[in-house]
Amino acid sequence: GNDKKKFKGDKSSCSPSRVLHLRQIPSDVTEAEVISLGVPFGKVTNLLMLKGKSQAFLEMASEEAAVTMVNYYTPATPHLRSQPVYIQYSNHRELKTDNLPNQARAQAALQAVNAMQSGSLAVTSAFAAEGGPLPGQGSVLRIIVENLFYPVTLEVLYQIFSKFGSVLKIITFTRNNQFQALLQYADPMHAYYAKMALDGQSVYTACCTLRIEFSKLTSLKVKYNNDKSRDFTRLDLPSGDGQPPLEPSIAAAFGKKPSVSSDVINTLPGLSVPAAPGTLTSLAVTTSAVSGQMTIPGVTDVPGNSVLLVSNLNPEAITPHGLFILFGVYGDVHRVKIMFKKKENALVQMADAMQAQLAIQHLNGQRLYGRVLRATLSKHQTVQLPREGQEDQGLTKDYSNSPLHRFKKPGSKNFQNIFPPSATLHLSNIPSSVTVDDLKKLFASTGSTVKAFRFFQKDCKMALIQLGSVEEALHALIELHNHDLGENHHLRVSFSKSTI
Repeated sequence: GNDKKKFKGDKSSCSPSRVLHLRQIPSDVTEAEVISLGVPFGKVTNLLMLKGKSQAFLEMASEEAAVTMVNYYTPATPHLRSQPVYIQYSNHRELKTDNLPNQARAQAALQAVNAMQSGSLAVTSAFAAEGGPLPGQGSVLRIIVENLFYPVTLEVLYQIFSKFGSVLKIITFTRNNQFQALLQYADPMHAYYAKMALDGQSVYTACCTLRIEFSKLTSLKVKYNNDKSRDFTRLDLPSGDGQPPLEPSIAAAFGKKPSVSSDVINTLPGLSVPAAPGTLTSLAVTTSAVSGQMTIPGVTDVPGNSVLLVSNLNPEAITPHGLFILFGVYGDVHRVKIMFKKKENALVQMADAMQAQLAIQHLNGQRLYGRVLRATLSKHQTVQLPREGQEDQGLTKDYSNSPLHRFKKPGSKNFQNIFPPSATLHLSNIPSSVTVDDLKKLFASTGSTVKAFRFFQKDCKMALIQLGSVEEALHALIELHNHDLGENHHLRVSFSKSTI
C-alpha cells in the first residue's frame, strides 16, 4: 500500500534504482510485452510479475538505463493493451527471484528478448535466416511505400518506426513516382529489428506496403524541419520556407483515415509507442514529434477529432478554468477534464478539428507553470461529463455555453488575430479611468516582470504590454483575461504579433 501513496505525490520521491516498479498492468499481458517496455533503453536482466496485483518489477542492467526509461515515460505514459502503465523506481536495489515459483516463463521470455537483442541465431526462423545485423549494416533504412492509396506522412513513419528504437532523423521524397523515405536510428540494432519486423507489412489494411532495406548512407544530413524532413535531435532548424524555426509542436492536419492496420501493430506484441502519449489501440495517425503545419495533398476538410490530450501539466497549478482560458485563445473550448487519477493529464474538447490543430500547433512545447506542455489529438471523440453523484472534485467542466468564447460569431475578426504565444500581450476593453500604473501593478501582481507598456495612440482602450518571458505571458493571460477592471469593463488579453 505504501508504494501507491508515495507515487501520488512526487514521481521521483524514490531514489533511482535499476529495479522499476510497474503498476496497473492489464491482467492478460505477457512477460514479453512488459520486457518490451525496457528494451529500447538497455538490457533487461530480470522480471517479476505480480499478476493478481496488476503489478510487475523490471530489473535493468544498469541504473543509468532505468533512469533514462523513467525520464522518457514520465511525460509520455506507456500503454500495454491500450491501458496506461505507471512506472516508478522500486525500493529494491535488485530482484532475487531464484526461489520463487512460476518464474520459468519470465526467464524464458527474458532469454528470448535478450537473444533477439544480441542478434542470436536461435530466436525465430526469420531472425535465424538473417542471423542478426551483418557487419557494415548501418543504422539508416531506406523505405519504399507501395500501393499508396492514402498519404503516409513523416509523422506516420515516426510513429511506427519509433516502436523499435530511437529515431533520430527522417527524410521523405518521391522518386520514380514512389514515395520513399530514409530513416536513421540511434543504433544499428534498432534498424535491424525494424527491418525484420516491418518489411512487407502494410501501414493501412491492404495498402501502403512497406519495403525496407539498409541504406548505404551511414548518416543523414537534415537542413530543414518540415513535413518532408525532420531532425528530432535539432528543434532549432528552420523550416525552409521563410518561416522561423518550428516550435516543438505536434500537428497532423487530417482527421480519421482508416486506422493503421493491425499487421504493423502486431509485429511486436504490445510494444507501445512511447512517442505518442495517446494510447495505441490502432496506429491511428494522431501524433508526431515536431512539426510545422502539415498540409496533405488531396486530403481536405476531413472531419477530424476535436479532443486534445494535454499532458505533463503541473498538477499543483493547473485548473479546468486555466486550460479553458489558455486553449480558448485558439478556438472555443467546450469541455475540459483534468484526469482524476493522473492530474498531469487533461482532455480539452474544442469546437472543431481545425481549432484543435491550431491549439496543438501553438501550445505544444510551451512552458507552463515550470513544465513543458504536450498537446496531441486524443483517441476520445468527446469529453464525458461525470454521472450524477460521481466523485470528480470539480475536475470536469462544461463550457459549451460560456460567454467567453472568442470565435462564436462566424467570420469574427478574432480569427485574423491568432498569433503564437509571445512575451508581448495585446490588451483591449480598458476603461478610460485605468492608468498605465494600474495595469503595470495588475500584471506585476501575477508575478510578471513588466518590461514595457504602451497605449495605442488612437485609442486608449487598447495597449501592448511586454513581460519577462513567454511563460510569464501565458500565466498572466490565464489569470487576467476577463479580469474585471470596473465600469463594467472586462479586460481582454491576447498574444500580440508586435513587440514594443
